[in-house]
Amino acid sequence: MTSSLEVESHDTATKDTAAARTDEGAPDELFTFQELARLDEALTMSSRETGLRFTLYIGDLGPRTRVQAEDLHARSGSHPTDAVLIAISPGQKVVEVVTGAGASRRLPDRACALAVLSMTTSFANGDLIGGIINGLRQLSDQAGHPATHRH
Repeated sequence: MTSSLEVESHDTATKDTAAARTDEGAPDELFTFQELARLDEALTMSSRETGLRFTLYIGDLGPRTRVQAEDLHARSGSHPTDAVLIAISPGQKVVEVVTGAGASRRLPDRACALAVLSMTTSFANGDLIGGIINGLRQLSDQAGHPATHRH
């Protein structure tokens, strides 16, 4: 955990995934327009429903996947405390979920780990897009609507 960034580090990395695609080019080379539209819609809906900012990174995370994911999260926008990053490295067969301090109160480790398990099961069946969308739905359902979490 990096206190200056207010990042909650979830131990959600997995090396047990079978990537649907192992070529890690630019997103517009990996995905069709329809797939990109589905991902964009899922990210938008998750963010809108929860009040958290969901972001997605697909690509190589380097040798220290967790450190790289936390760095990407920190640079993902102006309020990392309310952000959730899903970082997927198909070539490395790794999924990392990083939540800011505010988001982590609504998304405990167990919820993130279950979403990763759901995603990796879909990935193993060759469904990268479906796995990401289902993982986002699970995280959104767990986080709930922002009004239910105000004090």
